[in-house]
Amino acid sequence: MRQTHRKLIGTVVIIVFVCVYALVAMALAQGRITEAPKVVQTIAYVALGLAWVLPLLPLIKWMERKDDAR
Repeated sequence: MRQTHRKLIGTVVIIVFVCVYALVAMALAQGRITEAPKVVQTIAYVALGLAWVLPLLPLIKWMERKDDAR
């Protein structure tokens, strides 16, 4: 598969994933986090804000892989 095709597929997957992740993160933030102390809230919001990157790292590496030489 060519790199341009991988980037197109990866971009669509990233957009869908981030939209779903944002909904899940908002649901979590509206739940018990609002009742927690401010320090715990801050840690939770930072963790939720950065946690989407970890599952997408393999996808990004796959998207950036160079085409095989023919």
